[in-house]
Amino acid sequence: MTSSFHDTRWTLVSRSRGEDTQAKAALSELCEAYYAPVVAFLRRDGRAEDVARDLAHDFFAKLLAGGTIDGADPLRGKFRSFLLTVLKRFAANQRDHDHAAKRGGGRIHAVIDGECDVTGAGLQIADTNIEAPDAAFDRQWALTLLARALGRLESEMRDEGKSAQFEVLKSWLTAEADATPQADAATKLGMSVEAVKVAVHRLRKRFREAVRAEIAQTLGEAGDVREELDALMSALRK
Repeated sequence: MTSSFHDTRWTLVSRSRGEDTQAKAALSELCEAYYAPVVAFLRRDGRAEDVARDLAHDFFAKLLAGGTIDGADPLRGKFRSFLLTVLKRFAANQRDHDHAAKRGGGRIHAVIDGECDVTGAGLQIADTNIEAPDAAFDRQWALTLLARALGRLESEMRDEGKSAQFEVLKSWLTAEADATPQADAATKLGMSVEAVKVAVHRLRKRFREAVRAEIAQTLGEAGDVREELDALMSALRK
């Protein structure tokens, strides 16, 4: 079986370097694929939900409009790593801008006696249990990638006339694996329990292939799918 997956993220990067219809379509898909991870990073970096979403839009706009995307090189490896590096720079610059605005728009800030007293009540100790922005980005990346793989598999099954089978058996691809007894699934689908077991096995295999294909899209020519799959599993365990 062969699957028809979208162009790689790197291909989309190349296509998005322009003003034509194809470039805009490529940009739209890039934003869709990475919008949630970017918002997750910004939320964990201290922004409110609505602010994080607005900044995510600004980030993608500046990423392409400012020529930053030209620095993306598939020979350097993962598109995810490139995006996270640029996002960190964007967030740091935005934070500096916000701080400058609070301090008077860049005017010299005079330190008043007692303001920097580290023994005062204002001292905050970091909570080590709070998820780091990088980890939030990676975890949402992993969840988004799995969702895209699941959606791709659902589309394939629908094209094959197996929508009903997918709807009944997809719980075995998620944490809801025990939600439906296989005997009940067999009754719903008019199959034997043994046939359901075989179908579940095949569906899981196809899902793994879909996940690997989605991962491969985000890697450069020298990318290691196995390594990135391990990173995905690690992100989900955190």
